[in-house]
Amino acid sequence: MKPEINEKALLEGFARNDRKSVELIYKANYNMIQALIINNNGSADDARDVFQEAMIVLYEKLVSGSFELNCQIKTYLYSVCRRLWLKRLQQLSRFASPVDGMEQLVPVEEDLEDHERRNMEFEMMNKAIGSLGEPCKSLLEAYYLQHRNMQEIAVEFGYTNADNAKNQKYKCLMRLKKIFFTHYKNGNGDE
Repeated sequence: MKPEINEKALLEGFARNDRKSVELIYKANYNMIQALIINNNGSADDARDVFQEAMIVLYEKLVSGSFELNCQIKTYLYSVCRRLWLKRLQQLSRFASPVDGMEQLVPVEEDLEDHERRNMEFEMMNKAIGSLGEPCKSLLEAYYLQHRNMQEIAVEFGYTNADNAKNQKYKCLMRLKKIFFTHYKNGNGDE
């Protein structure tokens, strides 16, 4: 059977509340959504909530009778989950840009190969950050993840002023890039 026919049958089963269809859709897509949420300041609980919301959105669209899916199920669920998560981040004030402007960043036809490549790069970046050492790791996290300004970082890390903290941040960033690209090159070359 062709994948399109399988997906159509899955969607028809899902619309009928067929347990096997629901389980197959869940098993085929949940790990991808969990990685998306966890890699973007979320937790496993957040991933479960967002995925459940997306499944409800898909179900409601299917039973409306006027919905026609023009992409793979995983592409649709990924884009819905991404949009839901961006909205939640904005509500939690973790995301500075307004969600209204995010449409261009959340295309319905998300290229999943790019998504998988980005996930691999995130994993390599996590390894690079892990091997970065202190104080660079904490300094970069304070600036890029906690969005703290250079004056706060200078005080916390004991630098004489914000300019010295900024110089150290730059050195740390260059070191991180070097570690990352060494991992990246070795990761691609060894496999």
